Amino acid sequence: MIAIIETGGKQYKVKAGDTLDIELTQVSKSKGVKLDKVLLLADGDKATVGQPFVKGAFVDAELVDEVKSAKTISFKYIRREKAATKIGHRQKYLRVKIKSVHAGA
Repeated sequence: MIAIIETGGKQYKVKAGDTLDIELTQVSKSKGVKLDKVLLLADGDKATVGQPFVKGAFVDAELVDEVKSAKTISFKYIRREKAATKIGHRQKYLRVKIKSVHAGA
């Protein structure tokens, strides 16, 4: 079963066994992650589209690790002013592994 979920303002296509990096949220390592904003469920030829979400459907995942992305450099330069600014940023993500996709009622 394949699901399209929304988390952190982004949409992801997932199935059982997938590993993905999502936006940082408040979860504990002992508990699993329940992603309940399911936009679409597909099982073979049958597909269920939510209005905007599929009622009762959720994706069960487990927290693997907290990771950082590659460094993004922002460089600003103003010519003839001797002004230059260099800033680096590393976004934090949660790496989760999808355990199962539940269709609900």
